[in-house]
Amino acid sequence: MSKIPCTIVTGFLGAGKTTLVRHVLSQAGGRRIAVVVNEFGALGIDGEVLKSCGIPGCDDVVELANGCLCCTVADEFLPAMEALLDRPAPPEHIVIETSGLALPQPLLKAFGWPSIRNRVMVDGVVTVVDGPAVADGRFADDPAAVAAQRAADESLDHDNPLSEVYLDQIQCADLVVLNKSDLIGAADLTKLRIEIAAALPRPAALVAAVEGRVDLSVLLGLDARAEDDLASRPSCHDAEDGEHEHDDFDSFVVPLTPLASPEALLDRLRDIAAAHDVLRMKGFAAVADKPMRLAIQGVGTRLRHHFDRAWQIGEKREGHLVVIGQKGIDRAAIEAAIAV
Repeated sequence: MSKIPCTIVTGFLGAGKTTLVRHVLSQAGGRRIAVVVNEFGALGIDGEVLKSCGIPGCDDVVELANGCLCCTVADEFLPAMEALLDRPAPPEHIVIETSGLALPQPLLKAFGWPSIRNRVMVDGVVTVVDGPAVADGRFADDPAAVAAQRAADESLDHDNPLSEVYLDQIQCADLVVLNKSDLIGAADLTKLRIEIAAALPRPAALVAAVEGRVDLSVLLGLDARAEDDLASRPSCHDAEDGEHEHDDFDSFVVPLTPLASPEALLDRLRDIAAAHDVLRMKGFAAVADKPMRLAIQGVGTRLRHHFDRAWQIGEKREGHLVVIGQKGIDRAAIEAAIAV
């Protein structure tokens, strides 16, 4: 029997991974595609977004929300994969959307596990990059500036964990999707292409995209067999055997009371993100006199919202927002500001 191909979709917080996966499902054309979604945080927002999208196949989503996949391989990933493979009609393709904090290499190593090695192969690692964020230098450190800061402040005598995660995801890619390319100019886009290509340890394709729209003939069928190619995919954490600390990040859930209108909340969230250096905000809210649920997605101070689906009969019109930031983020102040 031929192995079932599996695509790993990785990328930093808010890069557009879920949007890309939704696009894959919308273009599946009847192909049986199963999705495994991993989240960092207490609530599975991305899995809920996919399940409620209304596209055939979006209900075939397995959520793993008990920690970063790269740290819970044996407890979470392997049982989920075995359950998919043991179905009477197994999927024809599996897409894994990792947490934005995940390192791809430990997940690739899991494909050597005896119970799945002869049944699945990694068709490719697709790394989604937030073009505007990287263009702003959010994940690209200035070595000279870092050295100066280290000398001035002993608390900064360590590598920037965000840069490490970003670099690990880039260096593992078979395909880099430079997303949100419509939000950056042509010169910046060219510059990013050059910078990303320079960071790649081996040749990999790079495509610009808007809203994660990449043709399936480009995304799927790469036949990279990445699990057999670990040596060409270096990691900042190789010396630590692929382990990494999530103590660098905090994640918490804030309940949202029904809104009179979305605008006031969105204005507050932008101010909160700027004041507290929030990395990511995502969730749902109820709006008075509106039958539809409001979905909220934020990367830094960039916020987007839309009504994604109708509230179901008997469903509590309760909202919640997942907030992710670096360790030490002022949870009490953020909760108070949101509740105003």
